[in-house]
Amino acid sequence: MKKAIFPGSFDPITNGHFDIIKRGISLFDEVIVAIGVNAEKKYMFSLEQRKQFIEDAFKDSPKVRIITYEGLTIDLCKKEKAEFILRGLRNPADFEFEKAIAHTNRKLSKIETVFLLTAANTSYISSSIVRDVIRNGGDYSVLVPNSVKL
Repeated sequence: MKKAIFPGSFDPITNGHFDIIKRGISLFDEVIVAIGVNAEKKYMFSLEQRKQFIEDAFKDSPKVRIITYEGLTIDLCKKEKAEFILRGLRNPADFEFEKAIAHTNRKLSKIETVFLLTAANTSYISSSIVRDVIRNGGDYSVLVPNSVKL
């Protein structure tokens, strides 16, 4: 069984995340969406809200499981017996950042990182942009799955 961990803060999940997860389902037997917990970070949405947004978005997808975690993603991979980390790439800056993490993860473990390019129609979306739109009263609904409700 091929399992992939798709880690992130998902504050909130965006249409870009949604697209990567949907495409990951066709590549893996299970995609575990892993919401990282970082006590140093200030989130707009609570952990419970973020988890609920993703659960609602994938309620009809048995190959998707949503969990929360703290610590290193490679340790989570070992615990979940996942051989792969799934990541989305929007632009060259994402690639450079993610490449360094992937090399480190492979050096520390046998975990491979699989990169998917985001779809052209979602490549400009980031959670930080969505949060800024929300903070300023804009229409965020075109940037996130229908499950993200305020």
